[in-house]
Amino acid sequence: MDRLIELGPEFWKAAVETLYMVSVTLVLGGLLGGLIGVGLYLTRPGGMLPSRPVSAVLNLFINFFRPIPFVILITVLIPFSRFIVGSGIGTNAAIVALVVASMFAIGRIVEQHLVGVSPGVIEAARAMGAGPWRTLFTVVIPEALGPLILGYTFVIVALIDMTAMAGYIGAGGLGNFALTYGRRQFEPVVMWAAVLLIVVFVHLAQTLGTRLARKVMRR
Repeated sequence: MDRLIELGPEFWKAAVETLYMVSVTLVLGGLLGGLIGVGLYLTRPGGMLPSRPVSAVLNLFINFFRPIPFVILITVLIPFSRFIVGSGIGTNAAIVALVVASMFAIGRIVEQHLVGVSPGVIEAARAMGAGPWRTLFTVVIPEALGPLILGYTFVIVALIDMTAMAGYIGAGGLGNFALTYGRRQFEPVVMWAAVLLIVVFVHLAQTLGTRLARKVMRR
């Protein structure tokens, strides 16, 4: 316990680093992934704006990047991170890898939830003269909003887990703190303090996401 008190400033710094990485990644990866998912939905065969070349390219990128283990992806993307943020190590470099990993996963999640919207609802909107984009933004996305919130909640939980692996390139965060000051220095109290705070973050994200999704779906 004394060691944990001594490491208090480092502990809370690691907590802030975790929240920073997750927040920035969620914004950037969520936006880019959302665009990819919408593109997949619109251009798929039978979609509102079918385009086989666009659909094939988007699916190719997703199927290429998604299976790569994150710890390997971080290493592969070091030169790209260096080009984007000026460094291949550190928190910002980790965010680059996190964004790349999350955007393709989010793209597939968005596509799947949009496809799940009842075709009858879409056909009714089109019958009333709504174009593809108006149908997308006024019918499809609102109908899929609840499941989409749950999907993004799942991504947040996964991102918290991925930040622990980001310590491989010196990104900091609670996962790296637990390994550096806890496991490697044989301080179980320090390690479990970091683990418990990670669990708290996950629980809060899951609870808030679930409640928001329920609220949306009851409308």
